[in-house]
Amino acid sequence: MAQIRYTNLDYLKEITGGESEVTKEFIQMFFDQFPEFIDGLKKNLAEKKWKELGELAHKAKSSVMTFGMNDLGYRLKELQLKTQKLEDIESYPTYVDEFITIMAQAKIELTEEMAKL
Repeated sequence: MAQIRYTNLDYLKEITGGESEVTKEFIQMFFDQFPEFIDGLKKNLAEKKWKELGELAHKAKSSVMTFGMNDLGYRLKELQLKTQKLEDIESYPTYVDEFITIMAQAKIELTEEMAKL
């Protein structure tokens, strides 16, 4: 059974013109954002700062979409919209947990990709 891949670098290769060094820089910048996204989402969730949680979900959405993680991007958009209306608050931890889990897998995939570039 093939392992699920969360990342797809087609879009990134398109915007970087397939330049290995530029692609690596993008991946590194993404890695640098991980702590901000993960710690920020956890902190805003714990402190019940819903507006900030939604804003960070929006920011993370753009980044994950760049790396072909469209499903995760749509989930972050859902979270963002829910926080704007303060809807379904009990579901927010699920979104954050899902994000953390997928980002851990994405980091493994992207680390492998960088080694090939």
